[in-house]
Amino acid sequence: MKTFFKYLVLIFLVSTQVSFAQKLSRKEKKILKTIEANNTEAIAFLKDIVNINSGTMNHKGVKKVGEVFGEAFEEIGFKSSWYDMSEVNRSGHLFAETSGNKGKKLLLIGHLDTVFEENSPFQEFKMVNDSIAHAPGGNDMKGGDVIILYALKALHENELLNNAQIIAAFTGDEEASGKPISISRHHLIEAAKRSDIALGFETSTGFNYATVARRGSSGWKVEVKGKRAHSSGIFRENVGAGAVFEMSRILNEFYNKVKGEEYLTFNPGILLGGTLMEFDSEQSKGNIFGKTNVVAQTAVVEGGLRFISEEQKENARAKMNEIVNNNLPQTSAEITFIDSYPAMGPTEGNHKLLDIFNEVSIDLGQGEVEAYDPGRRGAADVSFVAKYVDCLDGLGTMGNGAHTPQETVNLNTIEDLTKRTAILIYRLINQK
Repeated sequence: MKTFFKYLVLIFLVSTQVSFAQKLSRKEKKILKTIEANNTEAIAFLKDIVNINSGTMNHKGVKKVGEVFGEAFEEIGFKSSWYDMSEVNRSGHLFAETSGNKGKKLLLIGHLDTVFEENSPFQEFKMVNDSIAHAPGGNDMKGGDVIILYALKALHENELLNNAQIIAAFTGDEEASGKPISISRHHLIEAAKRSDIALGFETSTGFNYATVARRGSSGWKVEVKGKRAHSSGIFRENVGAGAVFEMSRILNEFYNKVKGEEYLTFNPGILLGGTLMEFDSEQSKGNIFGKTNVVAQTAVVEGGLRFISEEQKENARAKMNEIVNNNLPQTSAEITFIDSYPAMGPTEGNHKLLDIFNEVSIDLGQGEVEAYDPGRRGAADVSFVAKYVDCLDGLGTMGNGAHTPQETVNLNTIEDLTKRTAILIYRLINQK
């Protein structure tokens, strides 16, 4: 009976694989075989670029990784360009492009930089076992960059990119974007205006999810002033509450009156308060002096705000402004906001793109793909282009521990992830 059951299971698996294969065209099957043949090379390429430190502020390292990718894109018929970003104290961006008017015009988004700077102890690609590697930036997101390159390489080797417009845009400052954004994201936005669809290759959340919406991100800063005096006089009419009590009031009311909306979060990341203060906002550090018998005269807090739409962002800011302006006696406060990443809303066009991707995944036997919860994803470069094109993100590598010294990349998934990317691109550039 057990033997018979195993036989039935084997028949089911074989018939299922045949069914999947029948849904792929002859050209698509050739694409898959090319990816299989190139997979060992792709992993070796990933190892090489991981071992080049490209922390955002290591400008030479970021450019070096860009040069390696630029040469690889040139080899498969793309024209590569480097856009220097020293004007905003960043390295620059790599753009590689083919031109044509066949099918959908695609923008493929990656980034060259990582969170691991030159002084980080986490610098080297090391195998943990036969499938998992510790890799600084290997998951976020050099692995995604490699998937883009080797999906396009497979299409090129099968002569399937002729007359297609595809732009691969690899920014050099995604982890800490240069300001102002109008300069650091100018080329990305201009590329989006010439495209129909943007695909982002940030970390994948599994074979069964893709990202149709991402929350936006902005910064906020509250500065409070109080009246310096002997602590025995606090609460008197002429002394008031002091800067620390006023800051505590503000943060407590933020917590009680602003939080609660779905997808809206805000976090005070650094807080200083006392008599004398030195604060370096760029480095996010400072020094404070104060005494228990002196009423604090100054306080500052910096934080981040996450939102799913511009309307939600503006509503939250209005509430925060109202709270900040309702001061305790003898104190004053000011809040400022710094725009960073816009929101990528869950549009109808994004969901239609997900439907196409889902069909590709099913045809490859990789299962159905659903929309991932935007509340569990951070901001990304794809958000800057969401205003102009339909978008899908989360198409990169799989792994764990991104942004930590325990970051890993699952090498066993790269081949299948590259296959689904290549077939998706092939179908889109042949879509009328």
